This record gives sequence, structure tokens and C-alpha cells, in this order.
Amino acid sequence: RMSYLSLTLRNLIGNLPRDLAVFLTVSAVATVGLLVDTITTLPQQHVLGVLAWGILLALLKGETPQVRIQVSVVMAVATGAEFLFAPNLHFFAYRFDNIPIYVPPGHGMVYLGALTLSRSDFFRRHHGKFTLLALSIGTLWAISNVFFTARGDAGGAVLFAVLLVFILVGRTHPLYVAAFFMTAYLEFLGTSYDSWAWASEWPIFGLSQANPPCGISAGYCIFDATGIGGAALIKKVMEFASPRKALLSCEDA
Repeated sequence: RMSYLSLTLRNLIGNLPRDLAVFLTVSAVATVGLLVDTITTLPQQHVLGVLAWGILLALLKGETPQVRIQVSVVMAVATGAEFLFAPNLHFFAYRFDNIPIYVPPGHGMVYLGALTLSRSDFFRRHHGKFTLLALSIGTLWAISNVFFTARGDAGGAVLFAVLLVFILVGRTHPLYVAAFFMTAYLEFLGTSYDSWAWASEWPIFGLSQANPPCGISAGYCIFDATGIGGAALIKKVMEFASPRKALLSCEDA
């Protein structure tokens, strides 16, 4: 029976479209990885981070150079934000008061998971329903956090307003909707596992903040937009540099 079940699962995963398979892989890695992180020592957490890097690199093998650049830009910007907002501004803190090694590849996988989900045929066929679902869940989440929690979530409400702009006006609308689902799931996992925790208020402006904030997906949407824009800029620079390099080579000859 176990052999038959394993074979069935392998066939099921093997028959999935690649985009959905990558999204499900990222979701599974986040679920298991963050659960394991709750029982690791600091050295063991480092090993977990190395594994996360390996998984991300494996997932990127099937992607285009453009997507790889996008993922790299997202990781660079998101990691910089992590160092600014965690150890310096104290918006949130990790279990060991550090920035775990799995954080940069984790941001890369989250972006890749949202991207592959958003471009899948299934998601695009039903993007209107997914958009309505994201807006409904986000609105209920914001109302619940702001009015029915002891901490309140004024800061999260501000972020939720930014999230609405991304979803309703953003040029890559499906990606932002997918990012909402991906990051909301990730935040509930991480905070429920106590892998990280958000401060009760914004350190600078003093706005109340829930754990996790209701509009935290807006931050990831900013990372996503930066990744797309940054990759496009890098591509233009490379295209501009290539003819000049070829011209200089001809002149030298």
C-alpha cells in the first residue's frame, strides 16, 4: 500500500504543470522548513539556511535569465530591508535576534512562488475570483486586527491601503494577488511557529501593529515591483553594453 501511495503521489506531482509544481514546492518548503526552525540550535539553523539556498538554486534551473535576475534583485532589496527593519529599527525580531541564513533564499523562493502561481493557467483563468477573494480576506483581516485585537493594527491598516493600490492599480496585478496569498500564509506560519515576531508598535511613528500586521503583503509587493523594475533596468544596461563591447572589439582588431 505504501509503495502504491508513493507511486501515486509521484505521478500526481509529475503530471502537474511546472508553475503549479514550483508554487507547491515553495509552500511545502516554507511549511516544513519553518517548523524545523522552531527546534534548531543556531548552528543547525545555519545548515537549514544552506539547504534553502540549494533548493532555490535547483528551482531556478528551469527559469529564464530574466526571472533569475528578478529573483536576485528581490533578494538583494529584501535582505537590505531585513537588516534595516529588524536589528536597527526593531520592527520585528527573529528567534535568535539575527538575520537567519535562510532569509535571503527564502525571499527568493517567496517571489518565485508568487510569480509561478500568478502565471499558471489555472490562476489566470480564475484571476477575477482570486482577486475578489484576496480583497475580501484582506479587508476582513484588517477590520479584525484594527477593531477586535488588544494590540490594534493601525500600522497594518496603512500597509493594507498600500496593498490595495498595488492590487487595484498595479501593472502586474496577478503577481500582487498571488503575493498576497503566498506572503499571508508565510507570515501566519512564521509568527505562529515563533520563528519571528512583530513589535507591538512602529518604532518611529508609534502606530499599533499586530503580529503579523494585516497589510504586510504590501512590503512583499514593493519587493516584487522592485525586482521587475530592477531586472528590466539591468537588461537595458546589458543590451546597451553589448553593442559597445562588440564595437570596441572591432576597433581593436
